[in-house]
Amino acid sequence: MPVDELMKEAELHEVRDRIRLFELDRREFLRLCGGGLLVCMSAVAGAQESGRNFGGHALPQEVSAWIHIDADGKVTVFTGKVEIGQNIRTSLAQSVAEELRAPFASIAMTMGDTDLVPWDMGTFGSRTTPTMGPQLRTMAMTARQMLVEAAAQRWKADPASLIAEDGRVTNPATSESLGYGEITRGEKLVAKVSGDPTLTPATEWKIAGTAMPKVNGREFVTGKHTYPSDVVRPGMVFGKVLRAAGYNATLISVDTSGAEKMPGVQVVRDGDFVGVVADDVWTAEQALGKIDAKWNVPAQISNAELFAALKKGAGDDGQTEIGAALASAEVKLEKTYTVAYIAHAPLEPRAAVAEWTDGKLTVWTGTQRPFGVKDELARAFRLGAGQVRVMMPDMGSGYGGKHTGECAVEAARLAKAAGKPVKLVWTREEEFTWAYFRPAGVMEIRSGVQRDGTLVAWEHHNYNSGPSAIGTPYKVATKVERYHEWREAPLAQGSYRGLAATANHFARETHMDELAHELGMDPLEFRLKNLDDARLRAVFEAAAERFGWGKEKSTAQRGFGVAGGTEKGGYTAACAEVEIDAGKKVRIRRVVQAWESGAVVNPDGLRNQIMGAMVQAIGGALFEQVQFAHGKVTNPHFAEYRVPRFRDTPEIEVVLIDRTDLPSAGAGETGIVALAPAVGNAIFAATGVRLRDMPMAVGAGNREQAVAGSE
Repeated sequence: MPVDELMKEAELHEVRDRIRLFELDRREFLRLCGGGLLVCMSAVAGAQESGRNFGGHALPQEVSAWIHIDADGKVTVFTGKVEIGQNIRTSLAQSVAEELRAPFASIAMTMGDTDLVPWDMGTFGSRTTPTMGPQLRTMAMTARQMLVEAAAQRWKADPASLIAEDGRVTNPATSESLGYGEITRGEKLVAKVSGDPTLTPATEWKIAGTAMPKVNGREFVTGKHTYPSDVVRPGMVFGKVLRAAGYNATLISVDTSGAEKMPGVQVVRDGDFVGVVADDVWTAEQALGKIDAKWNVPAQISNAELFAALKKGAGDDGQTEIGAALASAEVKLEKTYTVAYIAHAPLEPRAAVAEWTDGKLTVWTGTQRPFGVKDELARAFRLGAGQVRVMMPDMGSGYGGKHTGECAVEAARLAKAAGKPVKLVWTREEEFTWAYFRPAGVMEIRSGVQRDGTLVAWEHHNYNSGPSAIGTPYKVATKVERYHEWREAPLAQGSYRGLAATANHFARETHMDELAHELGMDPLEFRLKNLDDARLRAVFEAAAERFGWGKEKSTAQRGFGVAGGTEKGGYTAACAEVEIDAGKKVRIRRVVQAWESGAVVNPDGLRNQIMGAMVQAIGGALFEQVQFAHGKVTNPHFAEYRVPRFRDTPEIEVVLIDRTDLPSAGAGETGIVALAPAVGNAIFAATGVRLRDMPMAVGAGNREQAVAGSE
């Protein structure tokens, strides 16, 4: 069945956007199509792809694919979703425990092992909670029903009279009781589910909906937890790969004789791919340094020419007619906003360990798309699906930056040549240079509004950064919203937390603030006047109430700003307070952000996600920017690439609105979108100067800025 028939329009746009952003090195990356108790289903509420042929992948109908209950009552859950810091290992386990009526401690998650779990497109787009959550809940509910029926048959009782609770089935009439493991006896039970089964409503949750501690949390804080870069295999050696002298460079010549003379070093050469392996990382690095390579690096643009080239490269001037609507407006406004390229900057760079055994390739690597990386490896080495296994240990973050498998392919090439397992861990400089970036973008908005604050015309064009959240949530009779693709971007660009939602929210919420100023209206009042969406209105009002919006007026030293929006089923609004010193340095003092994404599965986990997104957003808002010239990134280290530090972190308060009457939506991405425009609007409130370029403390658009830097 085609993907178009399986996805809602918004989700389809997201997948198309990600496919476009996965184009690295001018090549198309990957098409996003393409003994115990065990439970599955043929249809799941809230997860359209479940139980169907999705993009060429038929999800398993057999009950043996998803949940296993050992004879001792231990429950193992299998999912293609992976843990990258968003705490879904905990929240998904809560969902299973809730529907299975089993102790939370009895649930163990097996995630991202392509030999053990059902096929999955990947962990991105805030899709885990709204799709995998209902999927696993349905399986758990079915397992519970089967357990009850099995006990009823054994006792010759009416299943409706039995109670499943705390991992046991009990007959209240006779006081007979059996543990789940006693019922399954380690045997496989098969069942299928059709239709949309009735799941436990959020109002009745006892395990889901609670602040359950992070699974294996102690291992993370004590350092016991191991990451992909910690994997060790018997006989393993270490690899390094020769990198080009710049983007789009071609190799003219290479002399590897110096490296070949080093004891214990093996040089690997396969066309333009050149690498080394050695018994330790230091020796491999030294050997790589002895390779003499000559490169031809073509002339390329730098930061200074970026936005002019971006607009020109899109091949569309963005002009459309909103005609009579704009002409009828009493106040008109036309402004341009920009966002820079920024890096994902994960604490753990790309890492992979590759091992060949009897013609089968096994790779341990950090990736958000284990099955996508498996496909890459199979294509690269012309292997069948059964000859490749990818395993994903919980990795040190990704933020949308680890969809691709280049490190895994490189490690596998080295391991194949060496005849030994090879570990390859990118350096920080490699991660900053050769990983893909969040796309830079230009957003042009022109609008019209009446003096009473009524929006009448809205036109929003996005060049290059993407279409995510380009649609305005504010009511306006006449609007045009269009995305323009740049096919020859100077840097490799791909997914980033929130995709283009950050760029489009920054432009829209800054523009809304500018309109409010032109009208002399309170920015919050202006937004609410043009807002019919009750959920978005609720988060604006909640943030404003907790912040104390309007109780104090902005001064030259302190400014207050507000912004909000919706994307991927999440609704958020933020109020920010900034401080401006005599040197025009800005410090964010306080942020209150309200959030609503349906029923909350784990309030502590959700709050942590939102806080993390807010801190990450500070970097892109104020100072993160990839600088490049002549085909090279010129700030490829943390010493030059500024990320948020402890001293940059403001007082943060998150207000959660728990809508137990609504399905749970994901929260990994949308929490990042409101901070930048709220801060920019607060800076304007204090200084009277409008910042339209991110990062605002640097001036991504190379325009005169009100804020020279950040504290």
